[in-house]
Amino acid sequence: MNKSSGWIATQGKVFYVFAFMLFFQVGFGQDEIKHSVARLWNEQLLVAIRNDFARPTIHARNLFHTSIALYDAWAVYDETATTFLLGKVVKGYSNPFNGVATPDDVRRSQEEAMSYAAYRLLKHRFNSAPGGLASLESFDQLMEDLGYDISYTSDDYSFGSPAALGNYIAATLINFGKQDSSNEQNGYANLYYEPVNSPLIPGLPGSQALEDPNRWQPLSFTDFEDQAGFEPGERVPKFLGPEWGKVTPFALKKEDMNIKFRDGNEYWVYHDPGNPAFIQGNGEGLSDEYKWGQSLVVSWSGHLDPTDGVMWDISPASIGNIDEYPTTIEGLRDFYNFRNGGDISKGHVMNPKTGEPYLQQIVPRADYARALAEFWADGPDSETPPGHWFSIFNYVNDHPELEKKYRGVGEVLDDLEWDVKAYFVLGGAVHDAAICAWGIKGWYDYIRPISAIRYMADKGQSTDPDRPAYALDGIPLETGIVDIVSFGDPLMGDNNQHLGKIKLYAWRGPSYINDPENDLAGVGWILAENWWPYQRPNFVTPPFAGYVSGHSTFSRAAAEVLTLFTGDAFFPGGMGEFLAKKNEFLVFEKGPSVDVILQWATYRDASDQTSLSRIWGGIHPPVDDIPGRLIGIEIGHDAFAFAEQYFNGDLVTSIEVEHSLEYKKYLAYPNPVSDGLLKIDLSGWAMRETNVQLLDLYGRTLFKRKFSAASTLILDVGHLIAGTYLMVLSDYHKSISQLIIIQP
Repeated sequence: MNKSSGWIATQGKVFYVFAFMLFFQVGFGQDEIKHSVARLWNEQLLVAIRNDFARPTIHARNLFHTSIALYDAWAVYDETATTFLLGKVVKGYSNPFNGVATPDDVRRSQEEAMSYAAYRLLKHRFNSAPGGLASLESFDQLMEDLGYDISYTSDDYSFGSPAALGNYIAATLINFGKQDSSNEQNGYANLYYEPVNSPLIPGLPGSQALEDPNRWQPLSFTDFEDQAGFEPGERVPKFLGPEWGKVTPFALKKEDMNIKFRDGNEYWVYHDPGNPAFIQGNGEGLSDEYKWGQSLVVSWSGHLDPTDGVMWDISPASIGNIDEYPTTIEGLRDFYNFRNGGDISKGHVMNPKTGEPYLQQIVPRADYARALAEFWADGPDSETPPGHWFSIFNYVNDHPELEKKYRGVGEVLDDLEWDVKAYFVLGGAVHDAAICAWGIKGWYDYIRPISAIRYMADKGQSTDPDRPAYALDGIPLETGIVDIVSFGDPLMGDNNQHLGKIKLYAWRGPSYINDPENDLAGVGWILAENWWPYQRPNFVTPPFAGYVSGHSTFSRAAAEVLTLFTGDAFFPGGMGEFLAKKNEFLVFEKGPSVDVILQWATYRDASDQTSLSRIWGGIHPPVDDIPGRLIGIEIGHDAFAFAEQYFNGDLVTSIEVEHSLEYKKYLAYPNPVSDGLLKIDLSGWAMRETNVQLLDLYGRTLFKRKFSAASTLILDVGHLIAGTYLMVLSDYHKSISQLIIIQP
């Protein structure tokens, strides 16, 4: 892939390019380092993600865990902040820590501990990646350039060695990852999910006997390449992460989680959006919304030809500034423009940073839609959606007009503190977004457009009973978009074999492209049974269910974090930009036909365009999109509020989540404790030997005993000083905990 384009900022007399590749992959001395150590390791991680399989859930977790490594190694030496994992019990995982003495050179100790922590963790996580050799060599090179000895492996930090402390932090994170329900030790393999539909071979016509038109259908390939351009060696790619809702989160709350059951197996769903639109076989219920949403994907597929003469202003003067989203499936119709594309954007009257109106940028709608789809697709050489937002944040950090003031107020933070804190909250947010979105995907198991559109077209048309091919589950007829092949139609076939079939005015697909550098598929009437999303022929659609959109959830959560962290809804200078150069940027066909500068006034505007890109790309209908945006808003705000407690030095422990319904009866009360007696309801642990442990928030055990089955246990805690403690219950199977407050 040759993306010669880069990030640019032109409005407000600023111009520079931010290349996606690392500047430090060649040697340099320490005096030449221009970014913080946290930034250097984050860039290393992003490159490593690009050299790995495209797994958004797993890389959101890698981003989060690396941010913990960097943050804890920094916070342990800071006078105000408190660590997240070091010396804490997080979701039942205890990480003992005896503390360190204040060093003479705090900054040097922070940077050394951070580097060893990140280095050891990343070496572990990317050891078996398809491009792992290059990544591991790059990690080694950065350590050498920073002046650190990679042969130093001790994790005994008791002698005050920052390097040993970094090794210890990495080791405990690696162990934490072995019990966080990601199944890392078994290659993140699914434990019980099975698809209900037989695979679709995209190169063959139709939906190929789709059993359930509301459930996800796997795809079958001769040579499958994932979204990063690697070949996993699977002819039928498995659903990525259908059980990911069980993974240990950052700030997701137990009150926002439901445990659902299918085939005797648990699916954990946070922020449950409820059912998407289902097609019900009798045309009732939300069948019409199912048909409308999938038909909108067809309609927008017809926008992808730059020769159609449709020109748009794609500047912030016309696009962005949405302040309200539909909250019902029926309300989606008023949000999207079915025929012409786009949404209810009002645009911005002026750039608040310059006081001047945003300059118009008139380009072919098709070039905008195609560039948007390609930019946000996170295809070959990119870093998956969660990593993409780290790249955006790094781009923001390099802007000369950015003031690194936390929440936009107070003193300017140095680069290291700014980066460490931002990566921590952003990492937590995208990790929670992955858990939430993929928990929903696994449970609802919702169909993708390539299957739904072909299924409806196989049935026929559902608009006119007096016309051919009428069926309740058919696709609605739309003038100029969806019609029936009739006599004399060029699509009828030599032997009239396609007479009466459904045809679509849409992107014609990869069969019209022999040379991606010179060929343009264009738009025209095609048989609906051959409809194809705007994707590569050896990829077609991501290997997991559609509802809800991961892009929408990741992007909105990240946009909220950037808004809160910087204290400003707008990009520095009032605009963020990316240049997609003429006939160079697109990957699987020629284009764009002109230079296209994707522009966003605010982080939320960028997120909204991310969501639209998935519809033009043909892999999400609207019903997948809006719930993801709404959920992302909640996730971003919750992650920021939760992380902020650590920045302020509050002694907190992560919000607990029970491991299954049988533990929901556990409760320690009264809480706060005022009379010295703490009662523990053990009815949910009946017939088990239960370990009861009380810890202070430095991880020190104050009380530990085993109890046989009992309904209620009473502990005398009156001898303890007033403060916050952690009660941990465990048996051979699971461990849970609850924060306890003891009053004077």
